[in-house]
Amino acid sequence: MAKSRIQFVCQKCGAIYTKWTGRCNECGAWNSLVENFEESQEGKSAIDRGQASGRVLKYASINELEASDDRERLKTGFRDLDEALGGGILKGSVLLLAGQPGIGKSTLLMQVCATIANLGKNVLYISGEESAGQVKLRAIRLGAASDSLKFASSNSANDIARTISDGEFDLVIVDSIQTLTLAEITSAPGGVSQVTNCGNLLIRSAKVSDTAVVIVGHVTKDGTLAGPKVLEHLVDVVLNFEGDRYGGFKIVRAIKNRFGSTSEAAIFSMNEKGLAEVQNPSAALLSERQNTDGSIILATLEGTRPILVEIQALVTPTTFGNPRRTSSGFDMNRLSLLIAVVERRTKLRLSDKDIYINVVGGLKIQDAAADLAICLAIASAVAGRKLSEDFVVFGEVGLGGEIRSAFRPDQRISEAKKLGFTNAIAPATIKDPFVIPVRDLRTTLIDYVNE
Repeated sequence: MAKSRIQFVCQKCGAIYTKWTGRCNECGAWNSLVENFEESQEGKSAIDRGQASGRVLKYASINELEASDDRERLKTGFRDLDEALGGGILKGSVLLLAGQPGIGKSTLLMQVCATIANLGKNVLYISGEESAGQVKLRAIRLGAASDSLKFASSNSANDIARTISDGEFDLVIVDSIQTLTLAEITSAPGGVSQVTNCGNLLIRSAKVSDTAVVIVGHVTKDGTLAGPKVLEHLVDVVLNFEGDRYGGFKIVRAIKNRFGSTSEAAIFSMNEKGLAEVQNPSAALLSERQNTDGSIILATLEGTRPILVEIQALVTPTTFGNPRRTSSGFDMNRLSLLIAVVERRTKLRLSDKDIYINVVGGLKIQDAAADLAICLAIASAVAGRKLSEDFVVFGEVGLGGEIRSAFRPDQRISEAKKLGFTNAIAPATIKDPFVIPVRDLRTTLIDYVNE
């Protein structure tokens, strides 16, 4: 008679253990062991049993298949969010929304639920973190109360999957995957095994019933999605909720999208009635600007949307043995590289200076064309000179100090013209009367920020 036994399989190298350990002894990976059930039968290996139990697949011509994009999409009520999703939430798709605690994930999803429920769709909000009273207070505050919007509180992935499989609802929100448990697995909620298997179960139920499912995920202290990477591979769309939880703009960016582009982003601001789309973020970001030394206006892109944002730099003599380099909204490794380029390719000496960089508005800049603005901001702060308030800056800086071309320069220039700027300091490869062409970093600093 077949007997069931528990095995733990390393997801990196495939090593098998009889009990869970934090580190795989074969490949050295941490937290890579996943619980697995194995039925043993005398004289038969797992491969033999798998081959014997397999069935011939049913197949059809590719022309006979139904295209996913032809199916109905649920509009979220936010135009930019719909664009980031590729046109809306596709029925039968599974979305994973991740973000820092308190940034507004539940608020955004409650507003989306209200919009879709008001269109006559059946929506179910399942919370494993909050009570019914807490969710009701949020719904009242956001004006999201509707008879079509249902609520349930559960931590059982088995019960949630069964509810989704019935196909009664058009949209189901699961908040969050880290609180769910599968009855067949004994590990604690939030573990690698629980998250992987609960995610698989929910995805299978969504595909069978053609129900759109949004799963909320936690993040680590580094801002990356918590749990196994396999969860991101399984879902159709991964949305990352970024920004400052205490103020400033908040950005929803698709980092994976099987139904649309990953270059789109939705920008929101929080108010007493929930999240609202920001129609003109450039004007809002520059409304309180004071043109001082170390202040540079960067023409950047969030997805395909051009945005003008202020880059601030503060340079002071260090009082420690090692100078401090601090960055808010800009990658620290990239900042260290740019500081090295400035020191090597120009006459500025920064080895005895503390350097602080700030991107105004809580934005996180991932644009390579921000290099030139960062370098000019540092040089301006060191020299104590202001750049003309009529200039915007963009361009990538190479290790040789050369200024390289930027992506979508026409959109950056068009946004600068709308807000009344007269010129752009940009790479010489851009042929436009609006652009002041620059070719290398040293000449640029001498011409515009030299003492």
